[in-house]
Amino acid sequence: MSYLDATEDLYKKAALTPDVGLCCTTTPVWKFPELEIPKIMLEMNYGCGSTVNPRDLVNNPKILYVGVGGGMELLQFSYFSRQKGGVTGIDIVDEMLDASKKNFKEAEELNPWFKSDFVDLKKGDALNLPVEDESIDVAAQNCLFNIFKLDDLKKALKEMYRVLKPHGRLVLSDPICDQDMPENLRNDDRLRALCLSGSIPLKDYIKMLTDVGFGTIEVRAKRPYRILDTNHYDTDENIMIESVEVCAIKDPIQEDGACVFTGKSAIYFGNEDFFDDKKGHVMMQNQPLAICDKTAGALADLNRDDIYISESTYHYDGGGCC
Repeated sequence: MSYLDATEDLYKKAALTPDVGLCCTTTPVWKFPELEIPKIMLEMNYGCGSTVNPRDLVNNPKILYVGVGGGMELLQFSYFSRQKGGVTGIDIVDEMLDASKKNFKEAEELNPWFKSDFVDLKKGDALNLPVEDESIDVAAQNCLFNIFKLDDLKKALKEMYRVLKPHGRLVLSDPICDQDMPENLRNDDRLRALCLSGSIPLKDYIKMLTDVGFGTIEVRAKRPYRILDTNHYDTDENIMIESVEVCAIKDPIQEDGACVFTGKSAIYFGNEDFFDDKKGHVMMQNQPLAICDKTAGALADLNRDDIYISESTYHYDGGGCC
């Protein structure tokens, strides 16, 4: 049995018998007017964060969600795309598709605005998406891609890039781990399927996105998630796993590299009204400006004593330099 077979088996069981403790989202569930989420969807929320952000979801977007879970985020996305087939949900597990379809009927009873045909559920593989090229405005996945081994992760990211329109957005929530993961844990198929031992460092995660071609990366949140401790796992040291929420935008990569926002800001506090670096960045006197890591490096190289550059907060929510 391959690691992907083990993953399918685990989530088949989770579809037939909801497992509340399987994942524990570290992001509060979005609350919107006239949106009621069925209890069963909350119990089947097998994610580690959220991929739903209102500022991504304007002008009736076409949305793709891979790995449907109990359908909660599909319902949330439908709130912003109230059209037949506005949201496409793809999963390889028949039982999970059936569970979501059943949960949508309950959602219809709680939400007069919602119709099940707002969501087009399809059986499909993240490594070979049954979706046309450049047909999607917003693609998302939650706590799925970290399961993939690196070669398969590259395929999954390339598929997401392929189906997105120019300037489309890929929103991801995944566990990451900046410590070295012992090979015995990394090769444990069940731990990988549980979204634990497949976690990779954030810098590697971001590099894989830019290598595929995404020109803008936004790290929107990073939080503690799980600990693989020495008492319960075969490891010589405690291993901290965090969850991260990232948006990768299908912008062209600039000549000097991708713009990666990790929550850094710059403040100019000199004697002039503003500072212009002649590279498109104008900072008003004593006003913070969100900057990408590339701009942070360029400003630091100026060695000025009147520009403050913060450390990464790993919380970026727009309004940046690029």
